[in-house]
Amino acid sequence: MMNTEKIASEIAERLLDIGAVALRPHQPFTWTSGIKSPIYCDNRLTMSYPDIRDFIAESFAEVIREAYPGAEVVAGTATAGIPHAAFVAQKLGLPMAYIRDKAKGHGKENQIEGLIKPGQQVIVIEDLISTGGSSIKAAQAVREAGAEALGVLAIFSYQLDKAVRAFAEAGIALQTLSNYGALIEVAARRGVIKQEDLALLQSWREDPASFGK
Repeated sequence: MMNTEKIASEIAERLLDIGAVALRPHQPFTWTSGIKSPIYCDNRLTMSYPDIRDFIAESFAEVIREAYPGAEVVAGTATAGIPHAAFVAQKLGLPMAYIRDKAKGHGKENQIEGLIKPGQQVIVIEDLISTGGSSIKAAQAVREAGAEALGVLAIFSYQLDKAVRAFAEAGIALQTLSNYGALIEVAARRGVIKQEDLALLQSWREDPASFGK
């Protein structure tokens, strides 16, 4: 059985190593929603590091083998989930598809590219979970195609309560390889952040709307 805590820490280490994650507890980033955030995560950088992307793909594949052995299709979310879905599908020898955020406005007007047949069991691969909206839309598109969305797997989650509630309300399972809590622990241990900033960083996840005010 896979050691989820060890994997969470190792992926956090690797994301920090390549600069995919930046932490600024005292100079927070601003999201498009206006929310101030002490963290910025760009998992697209992992594509450029073969050893890291392979570790992520194998970790995803192990989750699927253990928790979703009946999976028949691996579907990535456009755009950041697409390469990781391809890597995972290749490891498992499964068909791969990808899901747009909305149907195209021309041609066949597809929202799903590739083949997902009615009745098939589908795993959705995402790179990052913030509020969860786009991932849930992708899983719902699978359902609308007549297939079963077994769950969403993501590389990293900010662990916001809003996302937890949204997945629960939609009845969609979510599992991530790493998360905000694991990341700030690793960052503190490595001296990337000061120990006295840990409480401040933890407070953001509990109440992001008031952070930085």
